[in-house]
Amino acid sequence: MTDWTDACATDAIDPEDVVRFDHGGRTFALYRSPDDRWYCTDGLCTHEQVHLADGLVMDHLIECPKHNGQFDYRTGQAKRAPVCVNLRTYETRVDGDRVLVRIG
Repeated sequence: MTDWTDACATDAIDPEDVVRFDHGGRTFALYRSPDDRWYCTDGLCTHEQVHLADGLVMDHLIECPKHNGQFDYRTGQAKRAPVCVNLRTYETRVDGDRVLVRIG
């Protein structure tokens, strides 16, 4: 059974934004979509291991701050070169005013 990890308060992320979340020696990126849904991916770009939380969120895309590669943060799919390896995604849910992530 996989437990849920408390990642942050719901008001810590504005709509169409991203924050960094570190847990268990790993880095994750938490997103709040324009339609107020929550998502989580690995926090480092698959191209050059840059923190995605420093990138730009547009609609459902996160743009890496180093080489402008893009991922769809809902699915982890690489969308624009130079990234070609997808991000791993993690299930999220809101419990009260907290965002929880199933890291597994």
